[in-house]
Amino acid sequence: MKIKKIFFMGVKFLRDLNRPKKAYELNFDMSRELGYYYFKFDEQRVASGKDQRLIKRFDKKGIPLNETYIDVENQEYVYFPISIGQLGIAVFHTYLHTKSEIDKRRFLNFADWFVENANENNELGVRWLTNVPLPAYKNNGPWQSAFSQSRGISILLRAFQITNDKKYFKIAEKALIPFTKKVSEGGVVAETKWGNFYEEYTASVPTLVLNGMIFSLCGILDFCRVVPESKIAKKIFEDGITTLKNILPEYDLGYWSRYNLCKAEWYPAIDPATIGYQRLHVTQLNLMYNLTGEKIFKDYAIKFSNQDNLPNIIKMYKSKYQALRKIGRL
Repeated sequence: MKIKKIFFMGVKFLRDLNRPKKAYELNFDMSRELGYYYFKFDEQRVASGKDQRLIKRFDKKGIPLNETYIDVENQEYVYFPISIGQLGIAVFHTYLHTKSEIDKRRFLNFADWFVENANENNELGVRWLTNVPLPAYKNNGPWQSAFSQSRGISILLRAFQITNDKKYFKIAEKALIPFTKKVSEGGVVAETKWGNFYEEYTASVPTLVLNGMIFSLCGILDFCRVVPESKIAKKIFEDGITTLKNILPEYDLGYWSRYNLCKAEWYPAIDPATIGYQRLHVTQLNLMYNLTGEKIFKDYAIKFSNQDNLPNIIKMYKSKYQALRKIGRL
């Protein structure tokens, strides 16, 4: 098992080294009609595993299944809402290009998956739960995720706009409710000294994954665009931006960015971003700057981009190796 883990992580690092510095082409459209997503995901690229490496299988409707991570035992494949949402958005991009009924139907298969797999609750609204353990964060699952909520909202609102079927909108609206509830209550909010943080990975302690927080804001922004009069969506988005501005300096290691800010006693004191996530952070912060005009996002995009050089990569790998050993991935 140890040899398998070392091989797995070695392949991952080599993939990271070959990633382009610009993670994705960006889209800054803020109209009420949701077209291209903020990150222009390409269907062939996502489906091939270049962006979502763990996508390995597809069901008869084209919905992907993820291979589980190296530290998960006794469960090989799982429906993973985050990956399903990313490929669904990419299929929507294909539909925008072709305008074919076949591609429209393929996209609606993804929207229907989010309808059929919505976990609905009077207190918590709608959540999409991932039924796989998170050993690194000591969460045995199933677990809710702000990132999953965001992807579901973005898919469902686009389905609503191209079909005018209100079932998609109603579920998207209920998917906002977990952004108003603490993780301990079944929601996705970690209350921190920097403000409300929207958790990609929920656990008994805040995990504070930077890229997941930023992606979570994208789905909320989609809702704000479609329903600008929504006070709840506006507050969730504005609170998230405030938190992001307050907490962003904490991710700066001086030579690299952190992947997260998890302070659990069992977790590494420093878990640096991989090369891929460092470059994704730069792309995400450039997006946030262009969407909000907040200068801090541009400043850190430049800083993190300038850190991306060979001496710092070597320094990061030394720290990453120790982090992976502590959480049992090496």
